Amino acid sequence: MTAEVVSFLFSEGNLRKGLQSQIIFQCAAFLKGIKTASMLNVKQEECRDLEQVLCGTDIKYKILSEKKGKSLVFLYRRNRLSAYLKQKEVRAFLQHYGYACLNLERALRRLSRRVQHYASCQNLDFPHEIGVFLEYPVEDVRCFIEHGGNEAVMSGYWKVYHNPRRARMIFLAYDKARVSAVNEYLAGRTVREIAGYRERN
Repeated sequence: MTAEVVSFLFSEGNLRKGLQSQIIFQCAAFLKGIKTASMLNVKQEECRDLEQVLCGTDIKYKILSEKKGKSLVFLYRRNRLSAYLKQKEVRAFLQHYGYACLNLERALRRLSRRVQHYASCQNLDFPHEIGVFLEYPVEDVRCFIEHGGNEAVMSGYWKVYHNPRRARMIFLAYDKARVSAVNEYLAGRTVREIAGYRERN
């Protein structure tokens, strides 16, 4: 993707269009259904537009923290994230970090508290288990924590310690999703249209 396209996406004056640009550029793989969840930092005043931008999709959001005029927003699809958190390996990993009950709402509340604690007490951005919520491979998140972020065999959307071939394929799929989503947006489609269907309960 060219620098000119990226510059155009983030130069729009209208707040709502700027928010859409940011969601499409940073969360394309999630919008396209490749990822279970995604996350982005937005200006606090933009949060009031999230409801309207996401209206008509199956996408939910939770504001994990607010600091210095910015909001950390977690985007997810309820049914898919709930099913993912119940997977045996994911559940076992998160229980180690105090997520005793993986009811979705409770898990997100705990994640929010953990993010706020890290930001206020440790001056760090995130508790590292957040990578699992973003569907990074559990073994890579575990190794990232154990090695302090060092000794990865490769890095891209996350730091990879195991199965780099699989990671490269996923990274490529994420890149393709971004190109597709941005092209659709530039052709006049909205976040709702790019994200597709509304989840049926």
